[in-house]
Amino acid sequence: MAEEKTMTSEEKALLQAKHRQEEAEARNRRKERNARTHRLIQEGAILESVAPHIREMDLDLLKRELIIRLQGL
Repeated sequence: MAEEKTMTSEEKALLQAKHRQEEAEARNRRKERNARTHRLIQEGAILESVAPHIREMDLDLLKRELIIRLQGL
């Protein structure tokens, strides 16, 4: 049987630092995703309040109408 290699304190510290960095990156991705979701919900609510008829539109029709209306700006 192969002997298990015991980690030195430096290796443990390096591994812990790597895990802390990965967790921080995951938190940042989650925070960015939540902020984007919040923004999209707010934008959709504003759009519905300005043009209530869009609730009955399918997404392709809504997209085409927005493109047509916004190209003239």
